[in-house]
Amino acid sequence: MYSDSHCHTSFSSDSDTSPRSQLERAVTLGMRYLTITDHYDPDFPSEELDFLFDADEYFLQMSALREEYADRLNLGLGVELGLQPHLTKELPAFAAVHPFDFIIGSTHVSRHLDPYEADLFFRGLSEEEAYRLYFEEELDNLKRFDCYDVAGHLDYVVRYGPTRNAGYTWERYGDVLEEILRTVIDKGKGIECNTAGLNAGLGVPHPMPKVLRRYRELGGEILTLGSDAHTPELLGAHFTQAGELLKSLGFRYYAVFQERKPTFYPL
Repeated sequence: MYSDSHCHTSFSSDSDTSPRSQLERAVTLGMRYLTITDHYDPDFPSEELDFLFDADEYFLQMSALREEYADRLNLGLGVELGLQPHLTKELPAFAAVHPFDFIIGSTHVSRHLDPYEADLFFRGLSEEEAYRLYFEEELDNLKRFDCYDVAGHLDYVVRYGPTRNAGYTWERYGDVLEEILRTVIDKGKGIECNTAGLNAGLGVPHPMPKVLRRYRELGGEILTLGSDAHTPELLGAHFTQAGELLKSLGFRYYAVFQERKPTFYPL
């Protein structure tokens, strides 16, 4: 089983899963590495979810688990940062003072709205306008920030669109998507193949295959695999399918990060 570099526990306010439950599931699946990447998403537009966690307690608990499971599993300590343009001081400072193995930089909100709240996010806009505004803000985020290793679920927005990914094509959005990919590559960063799109019924991972293919064509090398699992049952979900897709697109390796440096393993 491929190693999972994107999953969540109860340190994320949208998950009730204990860290131990994720580790036990990874051991059962035969994973060699598991990286837990709980949300740190300041100024998130929700009254119910704050997406912040106590980093000292996080490292205390996770370090103890890493030692306990050392003979069965390599546990990476990661974080998923929620990128927003006005957080260019707070997020780098947070990343700099904690010894994370891996940092995902994700755009969860655009125009200070979460696509999950579709009624608000798409109000007054066509689907194409909303998608394009999201991609443009994502591009801005990826240009502004350097405190991440890979860009998370690049086309997250399509999961919640009025027609989801039915009208989402490279031909329609390729200009901004290509600039996103070139930005990531020029910065020496990577992207992830996030199987939550398959879990959500899109039929493809995030990002869609044409984006993954173009990343490879442009010389993109750093690619991680992540389920984005918030429960143990979804850990590593659809990884076999994703691996076959990636190989068909020209990828031969995927990356696992330790101490912010990638090691490559065959697909």
